[in-house]
Amino acid sequence: MSPVSATISGDASILEDNSDAARARPVLPDEGSRLGFRLTLPAQILVLFIAVFPLLMQLYISLTDWSPLSGHGWWSAWSLWNNFANYTDLAADARFWSALKRTAIVMIVCVPAEFLLGLALATLFADEFPGKRIFYSILLMPMMVVPAVAGYMFFMLFQSGGPVNDILSALSGFPVTIAWLSDPTLALIAVMVADIWQWTPLMFLILLAGLVGVPEDQIKAATLLGANPWQRFVTIVLPKMKTIIIIALAIRVIENFKIFDTFYIMTGGGPGVATETISVYIYKLTTQDLIWGYVAAIALAILIVLSIAAVFAMKRMARAREVPA
Repeated sequence: MSPVSATISGDASILEDNSDAARARPVLPDEGSRLGFRLTLPAQILVLFIAVFPLLMQLYISLTDWSPLSGHGWWSAWSLWNNFANYTDLAADARFWSALKRTAIVMIVCVPAEFLLGLALATLFADEFPGKRIFYSILLMPMMVVPAVAGYMFFMLFQSGGPVNDILSALSGFPVTIAWLSDPTLALIAVMVADIWQWTPLMFLILLAGLVGVPEDQIKAATLLGANPWQRFVTIVLPKMKTIIIIALAIRVIENFKIFDTFYIMTGGGPGVATETISVYIYKLTTQDLIWGYVAAIALAILIVLSIAAVFAMKRMARAREVPA
């Protein structure tokens, strides 16, 4: 063999060895992913600190009698340690349970009403009709109104000489001067009407997104098989929307515990405590009574309840995805 041939043969064998080595070499982790993780790590630590520190501070304050008037900074609240006295007081606080009961009443009335109205509107807007874009924009406007502004709007609407009584007077033919916001029952109805008006568009928007995602071919197949609109809705549309429905209901149930602006602007929790929800009650304890240790205990208890509700909703969503529609 000539020297040139030997050299070529040697180079070829080296290349084959290198290629075998490259194939045998283990695949290293993606450097790009590791770099991305390192770059975002400071931000992740900051977000974790922002989320965890207030929670730990709240737990710490809830085990003390600390308030801004105690003469100590919050870091010295340990000198006012009361173990779990705030939580035992919470269990015996009749006003807290009344506020929680009213919050539950508002949730039981408003959330189903918003869901049914939102579902009906989503079904209507799933089809094309003249002026759809204009009506769509008008329908979403209540959701864009600041809750405090919405509260003031309905405060004016439900005055004794307001538009609501004027409309009732025109329909009935005799003067109507109902004191909506002075009667405990009527005041609660008025604030619930305001909540339904403002947040039905959110329910509509979520449900419409789920409705347009239902496979059109399945609906057409059911139509060819002779299914009427109600049968198609019950057997095809609703099962396909299980996850979206759970998400929509979970969002509104959790948000219901945070209702404050509209209720406080309209009634201030009154007359008396007739419309005092849990958020309004916490606000009054915080700004008027200044018993922040007790407030921290209430807020932490509500957080635990809502977390359990969120976990339950997530499990229901997981089961909805696993069960074939």
